[in-house]
Amino acid sequence: MSKTFTSIDFELATAAYSSVCAVGIVNVVDGIISNEFYSLVRPPDNKYMWQTSRVHGIKPKHTESAPSFVDLFPQINALLAEQHMVAHDELLDRSVLKETMKFYNLPYGDLKLPQMWDCTSKIYRALGFQRTKLSICCEIMGVSLQHHDALSDARATAELYLKVDEVKSNLKIG
Repeated sequence: MSKTFTSIDFELATAAYSSVCAVGIVNVVDGIISNEFYSLVRPPDNKYMWQTSRVHGIKPKHTESAPSFVDLFPQINALLAEQHMVAHDELLDRSVLKETMKFYNLPYGDLKLPQMWDCTSKIYRALGFQRTKLSICCEIMGVSLQHHDALSDARATAELYLKVDEVKSNLKIG
């Protein structure tokens, strides 16, 4: 398992995968967190559903002056391009990135990311965890988490990924 990777997490303003309102990115090099990036993001029309705001606490007043995804993309691109990617809900976060880039006419293929990313939820399920919600995995593994904060979620995902070998050795799995 590679110890050099990038983990990512998004918070959404609505049910639309292109409604990013926060992003957290953590770069890990040789098993050490080397960089963390967090930003609020102004979603399209700064529109929110009350249900999503209830989950993460982000509201239109928090993002009215925030940069849009397209404004942030040069920084995001520099952090993601050609990286080994990890997410706790790989399908969701990969889909959000793709849909958001498509919404802003940004070519996803230019990032040169793997077709599938490593998914800590699936990895921990394969290691025998019955429930693999991020908060549950973090509690079991002693990883600090401020759930539904994009940077905290991305950092926790990175830490969970780094602990996979520890879990395997405790289970005597090769």
